[in-house]
Amino acid sequence: MTESMWTKRGATLSHNNACKEFGLEKNDIIRAIRNGELQYRQGVAHGNPYYKLLRDEVEKFALEFRGTSGKQEQEFIHKLKLINKEINSFKRKLSSLEKQKIELIEDHEQKK
Repeated sequence: MTESMWTKRGATLSHNNACKEFGLEKNDIIRAIRNGELQYRQGVAHGNPYYKLLRDEVEKFALEFRGTSGKQEQEFIHKLKLINKEINSFKRKLSSLEKQKIELIEDHEQKK
């Protein structure tokens, strides 16, 4: 892989995100790194070390490791989690806006 792949936005992910997104275990990723199946760079975020991996390589590894049906199932689970997370975020925002609306109406009524 060229060096530009490591700096291209969205082309890399941490080993933790690879586990979440592709349903892999940390030990599977480390084993693949040691076997030369995955390239990596070491990084540190807030004092915590992590492995930075190339997304394309992780996708290919997950496909080989889990098979097509396992990969599709994990994609479904990951997308569902993201959607639920966004729905919950909107619910919190809606609740906050409804409280602001009530406060605004009450404040307006008091000023009359």
